[in-house]
Amino acid sequence: MRTTFTLISILSLSLLFLSCSEQEKTEDSTQNTGRTLTYEKSVAFLDTNADTLTTIDVAIADSDKERNQGLMDVRNLPSDKGMLFIFDQNQPRSFWMANTPLSLDIMFVNADFEIVRIHKNAPPFSEKSFESEAPAKYVIETNGGFSILHDIQEGTSISF
Repeated sequence: MRTTFTLISILSLSLLFLSCSEQEKTEDSTQNTGRTLTYEKSVAFLDTNADTLTTIDVAIADSDKERNQGLMDVRNLPSDKGMLFIFDQNQPRSFWMANTPLSLDIMFVNADFEIVRIHKNAPPFSEKSFESEAPAKYVIETNGGFSILHDIQEGTSISF
């Protein structure tokens, strides 16, 4: 009788342990997925003849809260996606990468839709300030290396 009780106790504790362990794994995996974005608009990058070099779908950041959050905690950004920051004024801007786990290309765009500055492969989690060095009304963030891959340079135009 005592052996049966001991076996039942051990079995019960084992099941309880396994149940807690599976719950922890589920919680850990959902915490590591990061934020997901909704892509609302397309941005085309244009060569000097106004032909499209490439197009991406973008999430829009046009409020202070959205602009401050940017791509923070986004762990997966498909190669044909990005974020478009829209500001009210065309003025010098600066961005940083705090809490951003991806390497990004940061493209500053003036009110005439011309890219005035590109910071390529900005490192994840950097607290360095990336400056536009010229007035910008828009900023586009893509995966690091995107501008090189698609021959996007300062002076390239965009449309959306």
